[in-house]
Amino acid sequence: MSGTMARLRKLFARPRPTGAGRPTSSAESRPKKQTHNLFEAAAAYVAAGVEDDQDGVDEAAAWVSPEALSFGVNELAWRAVIALARERDESPTAVARTLLGLPAA
Repeated sequence: MSGTMARLRKLFARPRPTGAGRPTSSAESRPKKQTHNLFEAAAAYVAAGVEDDQDGVDEAAAWVSPEALSFGVNELAWRAVIALARERDESPTAVARTLLGLPAA
């Protein structure tokens, strides 16, 4: 689990690219293939970060605005903590602190 926690820390410590969510000139010239909602973007962004796939992180970050991506990642974190708490029969606080490597409260 410590490897996962290290990857999560690395992901959340990584600055997001500036201009995320704004199309580039080459993207403007191509027709849009698919639109992505903020939850798809958040799932792809986090999964790519955990897999250390910077291209995937950058691609997912461009799907929605930085604010929408932040909201989606936050929602994903909440849902993950709730799911783990239920699975482990622990409080969400205990699970969140464990995931972040903090001592029990």
